Amino acid sequence: MAQPHQVVPGPVVRRARVPVPRWALAALILGALVPGAAAEQPADTGAGDQPGLSQECRVPGAQLYTMAKLGAVRTALGENRPLRILAIGGSAAPGASASYPAKLEAALERALPKTDVSIDHRGLPGEIASGAAERLRTMVAEAEPDLVVWQVGTHDAIARVDADAFASALSEAVAWIRSHGIDVVLVDPIYTASMAADVDYNRIVDAVRTVAAQQQVPLVRRYEALHYLSSRSDRGEGHMLGRQFRLNDLGLRCMAEHVALTIATSLMRTDPAPDPKAAPGAPPLTEPQRAPG
Repeated sequence: MAQPHQVVPGPVVRRARVPVPRWALAALILGALVPGAAAEQPADTGAGDQPGLSQECRVPGAQLYTMAKLGAVRTALGENRPLRILAIGGSAAPGASASYPAKLEAALERALPKTDVSIDHRGLPGEIASGAAERLRTMVAEAEPDLVVWQVGTHDAIARVDADAFASALSEAVAWIRSHGIDVVLVDPIYTASMAADVDYNRIVDAVRTVAAQQQVPLVRRYEALHYLSSRSDRGEGHMLGRQFRLNDLGLRCMAEHVALTIATSLMRTDPAPDPKAAPGAPPLTEPQRAPG
């Protein structure tokens, strides 16, 4: 059984985060997604009402993403500078996958108007299980991104990596990235009907979701999205997938749109109002309770 490698902090410089007025950022994003919209955060509506998605890529929000704050991305937009994104996972080899960076860049520039987006896409063969931690650390140090978009878990699930070991390594890697002032968006494994009932495969899918919730990072629920889209087509997932668990051109475009919408809606996420009953001078959170990063 493949085992994960440990993540050792590398020489990445932590970035200072500059607060950005929420109203200005929300107005900017909503102006692109829903012209004339005035609300700060869109409702989680049905698939037919999802802004920013092509007709063939529309998925109900509850089956598409979970949101979390993106402080580094917010800072980049507030400073009106290029948004640097390191997209990892999947294949960077020639073929359909080679079009993913351009699709993601186009989807983000539609979702984030007047923002220059720079995508550095790198394949990560073996993902967590086969030395990915070391390569990940090097990639982050070289790219110095504001955001890492990580397709993770598919190959580990196929390789039958132990779910607990996978979750531990993924959580450590995400925490390390965030500790350097860099945001993370996770993209969970690909759905196929042949793996839908596979217990080990689904444990990895669940592990990605658990880590996203624990580390408080946005999650693109690719498994649920592909399941939903395949159920709407007579060809099943075949119209979205190529060979060997790789998305075809349409599947890559939909994933790019889903990632962009997840980022845009996460940027509009508001913090909960403080509890007026909370006693002043309450003791600080213990380390396990504190959000990483």
